[in-house]
Formats: sequence, structure tokens, C-alpha cells
Amino acid sequence: MRVGSERFRRLLEPVHVRVQAFARCLCRSRADGDDLYQEAVLRALAKLEQLQDDAAFRTWLFRIVVSVHRNRCRRAFLRRLLPFDDAEPDPRQAVVIDGNYRTSDWSPEAVDASERARAALATLPAVQREAIVLHEIEEFQVGEIAALQNVSISAVKSRLSRGRERLRAYYEKRFASDGVPIPGDAR
Repeated sequence: MRVGSERFRRLLEPVHVRVQAFARCLCRSRADGDDLYQEAVLRALAKLEQLQDDAAFRTWLFRIVVSVHRNRCRRAFLRRLLPFDDAEPDPRQAVVIDGNYRTSDWSPEAVDASERARAALATLPAVQREAIVLHEIEEFQVGEIAALQNVSISAVKSRLSRGRERLRAYYEKRFASDGVPIPGDAR
């Protein structure tokens, strides 16, 4: 296991910040994102011997994060439908945002923009949120996202388009009267 863990550390080190940020973007809170990241890293370490080409590690790890995220979403959905205990389900938790998350230079405006973007992303269905974050933030190509999500290129394009429409509607509804710029608005 020592050789495998050294290999894993060498492969993870250059991408771990981006992968952790991606996991946080997929989740509704930073803590959930960190948990998702840790679970994905543990799964990747356990399956490292299946990775034949070290050059494919980044995409392989993103695919594991997406898989773990979807499994968590499915479990959460089933828990809401089929409660296994007599306890009342917790009300939906509010989005928790850390002040300097994913900003290069801290400023009140950057924090506000980050909070708005995170809250808007939290309103999207998981598959649209994954596609938007992979394309717009992680700069994956549509074909790469299709491979990660195991869908067709047209499905990814549809998810991106619908996700952008929902984000625009969210921004227009929540912030248009405040003078906040709408992302992608050319006005």
C-alpha cells in the first residue's frame, strides 16, 4: 500500500485544491462539499490500482466526485421518501457560505458575488449544477463533461442551457432591483 499511497499523493497534490473546490460547488454547504471531497478521495485511493494511465487521474477523480455526489443525492432523496425511524425529518438547511470561498482577492464585493453565485447554484438540480461548475468554473469541454456524466454531448448542452436559464431567472428575480449585474448579461 505504501507505493500506492505515494503514487496517490503525487497524483492528488497538483489537483486537490480544484477538486475540493468542485466538490464544494456541487454541495449546498462548504462542510458538505468537504465531506464529499473526503469520501471521493478515500474511494479513489481504494481504487487506485484500477487507474492505468496517470495522465487520466484528474478526469478520473472528477468522475469519482460526480459519482459519490449522485449516490449521496439518491440516498437523500430516498431518506425523504422512506424515513426509517420515527424522528421528524430536519427542515432543509440554509446555504452556508464561507466569506472568501473561491475568490482570488478578498473584498466585500467579491464575497457578495461569491455568496450570490453559491446560493444560485444551490437552486439548480444536481446534474445541471455539475455541468455548469465543470464547464464554467473547472473549464472542462462539453465532450469531457459528457464522459464524466455518462450522457450524450447534446444532453450536456441541454443541461448547460437550462442551468444558465435558471441561473439568469434566479438573478433577475432576486437581484435585478438591487442593481446587481446579471451573469452573462450583455446589456
